[in-house]
Formats: sequence, structure tokens, C-alpha cells
Amino acid sequence: MVALSFRNQPRPPDERGPATGLAQQNHPHRTAPRRAVIADPASPGRTNDGDLMFRPALAFALTIAAAVAMAIAAPTEPAAIDVLDAPALKSPLAPQALINGLALAGARVVAVGQRGHVLLSDDQGKSWRQASVPSSSDLVAVTFPSPQQGWAVGHDGVVLRSDDAGVSWTRVLDGKSAAALMLDHYKRTADDMADVKLAEAMVAESERFAAQGAENPFLDIAFEDANNGWLVGAFGLIFRTTDGGASWQPMLHAADNPRALHLYAVRAVGGEVYIAGEQGLLLKLDRTAAGGGRLRALELPYKGTLFGITGNTQALLVHGLRGTVLRSTDAGSNWQAVPTGLQVGLTGSSVGSDGRIVIVSQAGHVLVSDNDGASFRPATIERPMPAAAVVAAGKHTVLVGGPRGLAVQTLPQALQ
Repeated sequence: MVALSFRNQPRPPDERGPATGLAQQNHPHRTAPRRAVIADPASPGRTNDGDLMFRPALAFALTIAAAVAMAIAAPTEPAAIDVLDAPALKSPLAPQALINGLALAGARVVAVGQRGHVLLSDDQGKSWRQASVPSSSDLVAVTFPSPQQGWAVGHDGVVLRSDDAGVSWTRVLDGKSAAALMLDHYKRTADDMADVKLAEAMVAESERFAAQGAENPFLDIAFEDANNGWLVGAFGLIFRTTDGGASWQPMLHAADNPRALHLYAVRAVGGEVYIAGEQGLLLKLDRTAAGGGRLRALELPYKGTLFGITGNTQALLVHGLRGTVLRSTDAGSNWQAVPTGLQVGLTGSSVGSDGRIVIVSQAGHVLVSDNDGASFRPATIERPMPAAAVVAAGKHTVLVGGPRGLAVQTLPQALQ
């Protein structure tokens, strides 16, 4: 029997004390136990998590009762295996297990989820095969800046890269190496920072991340183009690449996020970069600022958690708790609330090739807009399922991923 290798993950906002700045986090109580992701290899399929919404953006505090029971029942104490070093197990049940992220690699659909599962479909979700992944850490998000090159991120600070349309993956970063990179960067650049207190805070925060090891997750990744990409995660983690991922630089010092709030989504929309997080935080990249730009906070008429960002050249939309959708037609200067008629978390979104914007909820709703997000109508779905992610896979077809796995759902040709 394989032993469970535990890590910690950030507490949700209502479970952690108030933060008073990057250098004064409520450490060491910043983290709470999370479930293990390596179990008995004889049972690599879905867990008995039921229909709970496990995407870290919605629920950071996960149960470990089952893992404790397994540990008690074990007749001997086997050697632990670090999930970062354990390749993801192949399982025929993987398409029915928790899926957190979806993306298109050309015409191919790529899904990521628990225990390092990466699934590929070349027939719009009718069949799936599993990719080779070097880590068993839960994966949260995936993106493909080109049909061949893909990136996936998740728990334990893992960052994976594929150069063959998702068939195989290599580990580029994890929580330990990312923290070491951050610490080295801020120690080297501290003397060049005009703000001495900020420099000291960055070094202290980097030391804190380094001391914690691989316990803080990355929660999203996005690329503006082949060269410029962004990583975001727990406690305000932000990294940037300008060379296609060959190197990554921390950007915590350049973000208007003094309370180190969790960052759940990053997207390039209408030629601009936006990052969304808890407590209504929405950052926009100011490219004119010195030092490569600054992520400035925008004022929103909503102070709840935001889970996603979507839109097109006509409009920018953000969505989150309590059915909230906000829309801007001037790159974030002004906002209007878009009625949805829902009071549940809106967890994923996608823009189809036909211009339709689709938003899904943790309760299984599918909202569709034919007018650049000015209004949404619920789509009638034959078998709705709780959703964490959605991608438009074809004309009138979307793929939805969540705690019950993957499903193909057909949208009406026109909204009534």
C-alpha cells in the first residue's frame, strides 16, 4: 500500500485571520490540511466526494477523514511518496473523476483534474484517452497558447508544459522551485527598489513561501501570445514570462494586492491583461508603468469573490459568487451588473467560435449570451451537472467538467 503524502492548502477567507500586509501574514496559521491525492494504486478511480464543488477557487478546505482512516487501517507504515514525484496513474475511470480545467489545443479538447489526470479528446468529447503526466498533484487549470504548446497548473505549485498537443508533459515548476526562484529574485533586486519597506516585505514574503515548501497552489495560467504569459495563485502569487515560459519572474511587488488575497483567474481580453480574485479584487496590467508594468486594482460595484474572466473585443466580463456577472465596455473603467437570476457560484466560462459566451455554475446551470454578454439566458440542458469548467467544442456544443467528470452538452441553435 502506498502511503499518503499530505500537503497544506490555503484557508478560505472566512477561516483565516485578517491580513495586514505582505510582511505581516497570519503565519504559521496561513494553511489548513488538505486531502491527499495519492491513494492505494489499486483504486485510482473517482473518490466518494459526491457532488461537492472541489475546485480550489470554491473550496480550499477539503476533508481528510478518509485518508486518516486509511492510515489507521494500514498494518505497517510504508514509505511515503511525494505526489510531485509520482506519475499520474492511468485509470479508465478518469473521465468520470473530478475535472477542474478545460482548453482547446487546436481541435483537440484537453481536460485536467484530480491526481494529475490529463485527458484528451479528438472527437468533441465522445471518447477520451489519458496523457502521460509526471506528477500526481491535483491540476486546476490548463491553457494552450498554440495547438502544440500547452500549460497546466495546480496544487503543490505544480506547473506542467506540453509541446505535443497534450500527449506528454514535463514539470517546469513546483511550489518549492517557485519559492526559491522568488526568493532569489527579490534578494537580487531588493537594492534596486526605490521603496525600502516594499523590498524588505518582498524578501520576507519570499522567505515565508520558501519555508512552507510546495503547499501553495497555482490556480490559473494564461498567455497573451506565444511569449507573454501569467501565473496566479494563492496568497497573491503572480509570475510572468516574456520568453514563452523559458523563465518566470515574480510580480508580487507590482500588484495592488497588499492583503495578499487569493487570485483565481487570469485572462487576456481585448488586448489587456486582467487578474481576478477574492473580495472583488480585479487587477489590470498598466503597461505604461516602470519596471515592466504594474497590476492596478479596478473599482468594482461588487466585493465578493470572482472566479472567472471572459469577453471579447466588445466587452469584458467577470463572474463569481451569488450568480454575479459584471460587464464593462470600456476596458474596466465602468461596470454594469448583468442579471442572471441565479444565487450560486458561476465557476467557468468560454467564448465559442460563433461568438457566443457561455458561463456555467456549480449547480449545473448553463448561461448563454448572443450579444457580447449584455444579457444571458439559461440553456435547457437534458442532464445538467455541477460544473467547474466549460469549453466550446463545436457548433452548438460545449464540454463541461466538474466533480462528476466530463459531459457533452448541446446548446439551442437560437435563444428564445
